[in-house]
Amino acid sequence: MDPTSAEHAPAATTPTTPGRRRGRPAGTKGVPRAVREEQILAAAMEEFGRHGHAAASMASIARRVGVTKPMLYAYFDSKDGLYLACLEDVAARVRTAVEAAMSAGPPDSPGARLPHAVLTGLFTALEEQRYAWFVLYDRSLPPGSAVRAAAQRHREAVDTLAASGTAALLHDRGNADPLDADALKHVWTGTVSALMGWWIAHPDQSARDMSARCARLLTAIRTTPS
Repeated sequence: MDPTSAEHAPAATTPTTPGRRRGRPAGTKGVPRAVREEQILAAAMEEFGRHGHAAASMASIARRVGVTKPMLYAYFDSKDGLYLACLEDVAARVRTAVEAAMSAGPPDSPGARLPHAVLTGLFTALEEQRYAWFVLYDRSLPPGSAVRAAAQRHREAVDTLAASGTAALLHDRGNADPLDADALKHVWTGTVSALMGWWIAHPDQSARDMSARCARLLTAIRTTPS
């Protein structure tokens, strides 16, 4: 539902920051407020991840949680506010996972095991909410909107980490060509998204399963005769 439609709840009487909860609504049906917020975020993360911002339904999110649509607006102000809250959550998890993998690399060979470490970190961070990846990389965000600008900012931060990692990988192999590093960064980010899509299509595969699978695939790529 578009947050500007007639079904949208009345605007707050005081200014709010997109993605932040306005006021301090009480929990519903005896559920503490903080717990209810987490339930809403979990339901919204899957709805936005599955259908994209444009087609995501606030009514569907409300039904999944067992609350009314006005309650969603009481907690998150608007559809955009709820999306932004989901975006901030997944972006933080992705960046933390990538930064941890990069900082844990062996000092004598910074690029040797980096791809596998990053993939393992991402699978572990998103195992309980696999669709969250596509909240960060949502193609349905309206051009010129605050939600699109926020998503782009987070994607650029992830791209910066990817660029650093691909440059380290090539440098470890004696290649300092910046265009090679940029090309590899695009290959890498596309590969990660493809693997996330494959993982979602195979719900029986755990994060540990995916880590082991990627280890095999990366080994096969490195050892394939030229």
